[in-house]
Amino acid sequence: MYVGILDLDVLLDGTDSLKAKRAVIRSVLARLRRLEVAVAEVGDPDRLRRATIGVATVSGDAGQVHRVLDTCERRVAEEVELTLLSARRRMVGDHDESEPDPVDMTGGG
Repeated sequence: MYVGILDLDVLLDGTDSLKAKRAVIRSVLARLRRLEVAVAEVGDPDRLRRATIGVATVSGDAGQVHRVLDTCERRVAEEVELTLLSARRRMVGDHDESEPDPVDMTGGG
């Protein structure tokens, strides 16, 4: 299993109020959800012209995770109401040694 995480730092070009910012972010999040990913504004929601959007996806195929995150990043970059400033990716998967092997509790060794 592979989990892909994408953090997108965006600048909202024409917003002059938090209400306008939230409307833009809500519509971007809704469009990303159509790609069947988990998505949320994960930065400080009270910053007027900046936002951080977090995206996560899970698959048994690492290539699929990369393709989905590529598509999400491209879609945000194409948004006319904001500018993508940076994108950071992380991948967690079978190659990670962060979790110890499960302990056999059956006594079978």
